[in-house]
Amino acid sequence: MDHQGKKRARGAIGAISLTALCAGALAFSLIGAGGAFAADKIIVGLITKTNTNPFFAKMKEGAEAKAKELGVDFRSYAGKYDGDNTGQVDAVELLMNAGAKAIMITPSDTKAIVPSIERARKAGILVIALDTPLDPPDAADATFATDNVKAGELIGEWAVKTLGDKAKDAHVAYVDALVDQPSVDRARDFGFSKGFGIENSDWKQYGHETDKRVAGHQWGKGSEQGARAAMETLLQKDPNINVVYTINEPTAAGAFAALKAAGKSKNAIVVSVDGGCPGVKNVAAGVIGATAQQYPLLMASLGVEAAVEYAKSGKKPAATPGLDFFNTGVSLVTDKPVEGVPSIGTKEGLAKCWG
Repeated sequence: MDHQGKKRARGAIGAISLTALCAGALAFSLIGAGGAFAADKIIVGLITKTNTNPFFAKMKEGAEAKAKELGVDFRSYAGKYDGDNTGQVDAVELLMNAGAKAIMITPSDTKAIVPSIERARKAGILVIALDTPLDPPDAADATFATDNVKAGELIGEWAVKTLGDKAKDAHVAYVDALVDQPSVDRARDFGFSKGFGIENSDWKQYGHETDKRVAGHQWGKGSEQGARAAMETLLQKDPNINVVYTINEPTAAGAFAALKAAGKSKNAIVVSVDGGCPGVKNVAAGVIGATAQQYPLLMASLGVEAAVEYAKSGKKPAATPGLDFFNTGVSLVTDKPVEGVPSIGTKEGLAKCWG
């Protein structure tokens, strides 16, 4: 190769090296920009008790829609069944590792999940309880939920006034959620007892009623199948049960099925809490006498808004100074209203179900 050829070759190599250097710098710049973008991305997580309960499906729907509206990365998890604390603990860890700014949770075991929640909060993650307060409630930064005691009181007051003079001779059964009595389970149960006029010798736990009208408690795990078995057990103890309190509407459907199979459904009142569209339809069909309607979509959307505000400004939600409970409302739904207990009919209930 002559002198001019060598010079041209060296120039070409230099140009290739410069091009490679520029390309490398550009690639590094893009990686850096991508990393910065990822760091700035707001990740909000939702952990529900199960994916099978329509109540939690609606909650997820509300959170997902609000997250999309606000342009945040939404991730959802759920336990395999109501009471699956291990699944929820794993979900908290996954969200922490992903760099979530906020976690919303409907705790299955309101006490056992607290250590995991404490770790998340120490890591700077906002934790919001939805529907079910933690135990203690201030283990979360805030709670967006129904006043569950009030929800129980409404169906208790409706039941006792519907029976009138016959209430003094009632045979009352409770189909609760779980043996370990998570906070929402106790609150609704106690509310019903207060509304119906049943005394309890220990207001820290249900099952200590001093009223002879109480036939007993069984646990349906929040499911229709579990409730049917629980109701069958209660009927074996007392075949004359004519008032049934249920923790939620799938439980109400299972309890009614057991009553119907035993030929007892026509003379029994079943009351519940949730106010989901299937539950309101069961009120219209006479399966449930009255239900207390909650608004999980509202709980979830308010939770996402609070999470994004915290991610952007560091400001935590506060209902009023010193209080971190946000009451998202409750309405009694029945087609058989009674005097002194405010209620809406099933037509309005279907229009509002889980808004």
